Amino acid sequence: MPRESQRLPADNYVKHIAGLMQSYETALQRLATVGIAAEAILIHSGSTDYYYADDRAMAFQPFGHFAHWLPVSRPDQFVLICPGKKPCYFQIIPDDFWYDQSILNESWWMDQFQITTLNQIHKIRHNMAGNQAIAYIGPNPAIANTLELDEALVNLPELIHFLDFHRAFKTDYELEQLKQANKLALVGHAAARSCFLDGGSEYAIHMVYLHACQQLEDECPYTSIVALNEKAAILHYQNKRRASATNNRVLLIDAGCRINGYCSDVTRTVTAPGTNPVFVSILNAVKTLEMSLVDRVKPGLDYLEFHSVAMQGIAEILVSHELCQGSVNELMEKDIPALFMPHGVGHLLGIQVHDVGGKQISVSGEVRNPPANYPALRNTRTMTENMVFTIEPGFYFIPMLLESQKGSKRGSHINWKLTEELYPLGGIRIEDNVRVTPRGAENLTRQFEVAIENDY
Repeated sequence: MPRESQRLPADNYVKHIAGLMQSYETALQRLATVGIAAEAILIHSGSTDYYYADDRAMAFQPFGHFAHWLPVSRPDQFVLICPGKKPCYFQIIPDDFWYDQSILNESWWMDQFQITTLNQIHKIRHNMAGNQAIAYIGPNPAIANTLELDEALVNLPELIHFLDFHRAFKTDYELEQLKQANKLALVGHAAARSCFLDGGSEYAIHMVYLHACQQLEDECPYTSIVALNEKAAILHYQNKRRASATNNRVLLIDAGCRINGYCSDVTRTVTAPGTNPVFVSILNAVKTLEMSLVDRVKPGLDYLEFHSVAMQGIAEILVSHELCQGSVNELMEKDIPALFMPHGVGHLLGIQVHDVGGKQISVSGEVRNPPANYPALRNTRTMTENMVFTIEPGFYFIPMLLESQKGSKRGSHINWKLTEELYPLGGIRIEDNVRVTPRGAENLTRQFEVAIENDY
């Protein structure tokens, strides 16, 4: 599935840019009401970072608010937003024979900008109104000084908070990018599952995934997690063991794709024939729990309540599989499910995998922190139409968490014999990407899964 085939008709993008213009004009008006006189906003994609004491550059990822406007993943690019005017894209293409600096301008997006091509950053200043008060947002404030911009207007919290809050709500253009990113990731997941069942190593599975998605590792939205057996209990397992083994029982693969700057984040857990039947039964129960959580999604639902429902589901699995003694209520009161699922049930998704504004409850920047018993929860907002987030219940056998409970009141509920028997199988996570609709959830992942699996 060539990545070039993921392009969209221009009309959704035109509407997307029109909506962004309106939002940024509102942001400037809000600044005026608090006495901040900014007439325009300059958005910077970011600059190249280098490894310490080395001339090798780190993989570049554009600043999220720049990527909200343009599908151009290049350092030192700029968009200038002036109310009532066509947005200006300052395309910096340095004179360079060491690296390819060319940018592919495609009509579906470039027609929405006035494009000014320059070979040096400082020349931007000569292409802006000299007396205009311009607010800079971006990851390199030193650039604002280079461009002689007012230091008081650099990365204004009042502006960043407003923009972060609204990133949670996706336009039709963004939703199409997210769908295509999910569709492409599922091609990779199907290939990865086949490789695992054929006896592939973590490294081989990882390479098969990349090949199936036709993407480089640096193009992935995050470091893919390809965990066999006990490594599935490491939530962000980063290695790729090259050695093959004949006794691999479990694959947990958490891997996504990026289309025009937008990310998918999909996790699947697969077992080989002959895997411990209790573990297989738990896997099926987690799959059922995940789908039941998707069915609960609706506008107005508090995400803290949603997470609590997920944890109750984990408690029910613990009781039904005799991994813990006691009632579901007892386990919940003692936070025992958190020993088996120590992360949040999901997070906002979009330009960034863990997208901004997940704990933000207003455009002014007020946040709602997670409760003490769920400190890893990344989303505390109320579900609202056109939000996109992940739903990813997990169930893990993590010795570091569980062994510390031996001899404790919490540990007295745990069936240690069975738990220790399942340690070598690591754990389970099932993750889909969903959009909140007026009636419930649109599953951006599952709508493609059956068709793609039939191809493998």
